[in-house]
Amino acid sequence: MGQIIEFKRPDGASTRGYFSDAGKGRPGVVVIQEWWGLNDHISSIADRFAQAGFSALAPDLYRGREASTPDEASHMMTGLDFADATHQDITGAVDYLRERSGKVGVTGFCMGGALTVAAAVHVPALSAAVCFYGIPPAQFADPAQIKIPFQGHFASRDDWCTPAAVDALEQAMLSAGATPEIHRYLADHAFFNQTRPEVYDAVCAQQAWERSLAFFTRHLAE
Repeated sequence: MGQIIEFKRPDGASTRGYFSDAGKGRPGVVVIQEWWGLNDHISSIADRFAQAGFSALAPDLYRGREASTPDEASHMMTGLDFADATHQDITGAVDYLRERSGKVGVTGFCMGGALTVAAAVHVPALSAAVCFYGIPPAQFADPAQIKIPFQGHFASRDDWCTPAAVDALEQAMLSAGATPEIHRYLADHAFFNQTRPEVYDAVCAQQAWERSLAFFTRHLAE
């Protein structure tokens, strides 16, 4: 099990996150929260990565707050400074892991998926990215600028991160000469979240997890 720690942002300010340690020298993964906040579900994903041999740090982008309703989550996500989260909190988390780990990757879900794309564009110290059903506005993070190995997991019944948006992301990367690994699932948005039985799909979630571990092993641990 992990614990809440404090780490430094590039601007010198301190922030907090949930850290699950796989041991010194192991590769690292930054885990970016959904719009609900840094809750038990996200912490459990960090623990799963550590059990699989990747030290994981989930930065607390909402500074201790958690949403309990979709309206509250939407309000909190809308109020988040995505640029600050990317260039300060996520970059600080990458720097923290790099001090004790080997290579570092990033993954995230929903809002965190969008921030995963942003980090892949804006945080040069990253070595790989795995995105779950989230895409940021292109004016903030153009996927054509992603130069690191990228894997995406998207749902065909997603009305937020739509199939058309996924096609556009993939085409932008292909047109720029990248070779993204895109997986599409016959599932709903947030199919990986076992705390939401109305959308959780155990089979798709397990397949996505296995693909994510294999991808990070290939690009971070080998």
